[in-house]
Amino acid sequence: MSASVAEIASAVRAGTVRAVDVVAKALERIERADPVLCAFTEVWAEEALRRAGEVDALIETGPPRPSGPSGGEGPGARAWLPLAGVPVAVKGRHGLRAAGPLLAAGCVAVGATAVPGPGTPWQTWGLGARGRTVNPWRTDRTPGGSSAGAAVAVAAGLVPLATGSDGAGSVRIPAAWCGVVGLKVTNGLLPSLDRTGLAAPGVLARTAADAAAWWRAVSPPATVVDAQPSFPRTAVWSPDLGFAGPDQEPVALARAAVDRLVDAGVVRLVRPPAPPLLLDPAPAWSALRESGADPAGLADAHRVRAENGRRLARLFTGAELLLTPTAPTAPHGHEGPGDVYSTALTWAFNVSGHPALSLPAGFGTDGCPAGLQLVAPHGREALLLAVAGAAEKLSGLSGWKD
Repeated sequence: MSASVAEIASAVRAGTVRAVDVVAKALERIERADPVLCAFTEVWAEEALRRAGEVDALIETGPPRPSGPSGGEGPGARAWLPLAGVPVAVKGRHGLRAAGPLLAAGCVAVGATAVPGPGTPWQTWGLGARGRTVNPWRTDRTPGGSSAGAAVAVAAGLVPLATGSDGAGSVRIPAAWCGVVGLKVTNGLLPSLDRTGLAAPGVLARTAADAAAWWRAVSPPATVVDAQPSFPRTAVWSPDLGFAGPDQEPVALARAAVDRLVDAGVVRLVRPPAPPLLLDPAPAWSALRESGADPAGLADAHRVRAENGRRLARLFTGAELLLTPTAPTAPHGHEGPGDVYSTALTWAFNVSGHPALSLPAGFGTDGCPAGLQLVAPHGREALLLAVAGAAEKLSGLSGWKD
């Protein structure tokens, strides 16, 4: 699938393509590829085709009648079915609970994507209906987790969009390792079932434009304000956030991607008054995650959260973006992650709540993709998407698999 989200929806709304045909082709791709990829736990073929037929019927009926003053266009009329006929995969068997805004926008849910199965480490494996989920670039490597199937389905071109949730990097890490765009929104901005507040909804998409289409459909109206398209944007680079121990190659690939952004005029690196040194969030994340954490551990977790929040606030007074590698290592094999947690560079922003996006940053010597992480102040998702979009256009940062 090479058509963008906007192209699919525009063609369906114009009646030049039927939603039923778009969805049928997506289901055919899934049927061909999923026995190897194992990206899906369930495929809802019959229900998806029925829903696509409903979208086509709405298109034939036409948009709601104008209700604005003097017969003008009413609020929201321009946004009628902005994602008409777009196939979407939802994370896990319960992913439809959070997909209401997408379905209302005209999306068609085609199935539930793989997440770690019982007894498997959450940061590593997906388990599809036909077996373990594999990286589409190298089947002997993991796609990352926990939004494993979502990233694979998008990277392999089975669907243009897949929903995810990110409690420690679960959208951004598989996005990096599968070569797609992965956005985690500001914590608390959209509904989440996570009682700890560490997890936030997100999306896996082939391009920043596709991710932006998702964002416009799901975000609160007051937040849907595109960042000013002026470039370059000021940014600070950090290879390790002051505490992580990333491998040399992911750092080199991310830094090379930053250099391309600088050369293309997308970002301008600035030197902060002090290096971007954060406290290691691992103990804080664990304490906040555990239901029975001791009071001392929780107190220390809140101290780390507050101190890192202050340090990030100071950083963002002098720069608009913080840039890091997304993952500290290349995708590992299915035997396990080794000594380095894949979350080393991502979970700080689940604790702090900042929005973050992983952008494809090139390929390692193993043939697998790597990611560049962009972090912005709270509520600045539009800025992340604008920079990512400019990066794709001006510097050629993309990596999804045909």
